[in-house]
Amino acid sequence: MGLRRMYYYIKNTLEKTKKLDFKGKSGQFVAVLTSAEWLENRDKFDMGIEMDIDLSAIHSTKAEVNYDSLTGTFSIPNRENISALNINFAFALDEKGIVFIDDSGYVDDTISNIINSKRWTIPSLERFIYDFLEQIVSRDRIILERVDKELDTVESNILDGEEKDPSQRVSRIRSDLRDLRTHYEQLIDLGEELEENENNFFNEDNIRYFRLFTQRVSRLRDMTASLRDFSIQIRDLYQSQLDIKQNRIMALLTIITSIFMPLTLIAGWYGMNFRYMPELEYKWAYPAVIAVSILIVIVSLIFFKKKKWL
Repeated sequence: MGLRRMYYYIKNTLEKTKKLDFKGKSGQFVAVLTSAEWLENRDKFDMGIEMDIDLSAIHSTKAEVNYDSLTGTFSIPNRENISALNINFAFALDEKGIVFIDDSGYVDDTISNIINSKRWTIPSLERFIYDFLEQIVSRDRIILERVDKELDTVESNILDGEEKDPSQRVSRIRSDLRDLRTHYEQLIDLGEELEENENNFFNEDNIRYFRLFTQRVSRLRDMTASLRDFSIQIRDLYQSQLDIKQNRIMALLTIITSIFMPLTLIAGWYGMNFRYMPELEYKWAYPAVIAVSILIVIVSLIFFKKKKWL
């Protein structure tokens, strides 16, 4: 990947610059580097860390407090296809600014969205981080509402008997919701770590931004957990509908068996052909047996109807 080193100063918006004052005397900055560029330039940032970045080895979103810096990683589910590979990048920050190490281009796109949509009355590193984190979850409520509607549709189709087998569909949704819930829990841990402000990098008056973000993600996590419970209920609903259908079939077979049992008895009785069976000599014996058989069927059907078994 070619060079795409990007530097910004945090003013009323992010102002692009070709060079940075790495000591932070010109204001707080945002830098976006590839992993190769970070290895070449990390000493310039004077953050006192030896962070060799292997973006392919990132598996979670987290933050770690160092002596004179705060470092961490992001592992973000692709909102277009949550089951696909996560988008991974790393960061390092101190009171002078924040550096993103990203080979995917995700950070560049996110910063472009911030530049196009945000103007700050009181610019600060804390406000930038808040807006960056907000961009990560900005579409999530819409996504979760879409999942809710999809589950509602599946439930309605099951109750109407139109849904064939939603198992794979619901299983995919439940898997995506599990991944999102894990992602939200990691974001909450990250927000709480930032709010802790152990190294005093942040202005105490601006710590509220991280608290606001944590509260928002907590609501998303709760919504995700609720939807996952809903998906489990739908699976149980479908299974219960299958059980009801099977019970109806078994009930019908039982009724048919009950109707034909006396008829089978009559047929077996008269099929013995004993020599001295008086009914065999009667002129009306055969029509009488037919009439009795029909009567048994009619009486059985009336009985089952009254019992609401039919």
